Amino acid sequence: MLHLLWILIIGFIVGLVARAIHPGNDKMGFIFTTLLGVAGALLFGYAADALHITAGPIGSFIGAVVGAIVLVIIVSLVRKKTGS
Repeated sequence: MLHLLWILIIGFIVGLVARAIHPGNDKMGFIFTTLLGVAGALLFGYAADALHITAGPIGSFIGAVVGAIVLVIIVSLVRKKTGS
């Protein structure tokens, strides 16, 4: 149970950092920011595993932020396209 709590806390921090780096006004709440950070970490994890990249804790955090930024860009493009 504590492991899940750490995943959510780190995911929230990653989501906040990704939203701060990405320019523009992203109207996302607490839950969506957390899910964005967790999904960014998963995206980086799968990509690093596929490319046989080993990253330490700092590299994993940076990779998770990059993955979350990619997801923020995708979400903003989809929102613009749908007009939401």
